[in-house]
Amino acid sequence: MTALIRKPGDGRMTGVAGDIYTIKISGAETGGSFALLEAIVPPGGGPPPHRHSREDETFYILDGELEIVAGGETSAAGAGTVILLPKGSVHQFKNTGTTAARMLILAAPAGLEEFFAEVSQEPGTFSADNPPAIDPSQIGKMLELAPKYGMEIIPPDH
Repeated sequence: MTALIRKPGDGRMTGVAGDIYTIKISGAETGGSFALLEAIVPPGGGPPPHRHSREDETFYILDGELEIVAGGETSAAGAGTVILLPKGSVHQFKNTGTTAARMLILAAPAGLEEFFAEVSQEPGTFSADNPPAIDPSQIGKMLELAPKYGMEIIPPDH
């Protein structure tokens, strides 16, 4: 592994279910040990409840306000908040503010970033200032591919 410097705006941007996840460091660059993503979550955005069977996730909130549901607890999370989500824990987050929230997501081991890359909307259909629209066909693709990546998306009525 060699040293790597990524500047603001660098990395592979993916558009997933209304949010933007930029792969800042991929598993291919860390020998599979971890991946680092930057998430931009517009107001009202965020994923449904889900769990990962392969990786632990750590969130570090950079800007904005997210509501985190994890371990059966709901918590407001503003800038500077750190959340550790051990593999197997059901969790979700939602932007409850009026401006976009940004956070770093560390996934260890790597692999989660490949899910985002595979289900992403087409490049050029979204940008940091223009988040992707929620696309029902993309949601179907996410549900179909989640097991391949060791994920379980929990239905809302579960």
